[in-house]
Amino acid sequence: MPQPDAPCRFALVIFDNDGVVIDSEPLASLAMSETLALAGCHLSPAQCDELFRGATLARDRQIVRDRFSLVLPSTFEESYTGRLFALMARDLRPVEGVTEVLDLLGSQGTRYCLASSGSRERVLFSLSTVGLADRFAGRWWGAEDVKEGKPSPELFLLAASSMGAAPHECVVVEDAQLGVQAARAAGMTVFGFAARTPAADLAGADAIFTSMAQLPGLLAG
Repeated sequence: MPQPDAPCRFALVIFDNDGVVIDSEPLASLAMSETLALAGCHLSPAQCDELFRGATLARDRQIVRDRFSLVLPSTFEESYTGRLFALMARDLRPVEGVTEVLDLLGSQGTRYCLASSGSRERVLFSLSTVGLADRFAGRWWGAEDVKEGKPSPELFLLAASSMGAAPHECVVVEDAQLGVQAARAAGMTVFGFAARTPAADLAGADAIFTSMAQLPGLLAG
């Protein structure tokens, strides 16, 4: 990993949460598969990952309605969240290498924050579970903070303006196609994290990497 004398070339690094900071995607896909099965929609965890990665629960509802002509019950969000939180409490870990990246950015004085499609409850629970809540205290935003989730650029633009950075000064670290689209629409540089996501799904990113050990070099340029 590059040493602190290789500074970040961006004024602000914006991290997605799920799959970038916390290794939650397999847990989220399993919880979604189990929850949808109760509603009569039978999808494997792998299929759920492909369909719903990076989306809000409201968008998940829309996808199920449009793709499968199924209106999910009013208990869908509560049922899914309960399953997911139980899995995260037991098995959630930070993405390998992300803590070292945050350490490096902190030592350089590089500003960073987090912008997630997840609910604020989910973001706070996940960050607290893996011991990273203090790293992002007062510097994270979730689904309820904007009217439109990704692929709308609204969430990333909110993060940038709240942190006092212009869009062209920001880089977004994303692992979902919707997030890459949102960052591009916001006029920001975007690096696609393809540790679990197929690289082809992140084709719109400015660069694609598969290990957090590669990220400091991309940030330094």
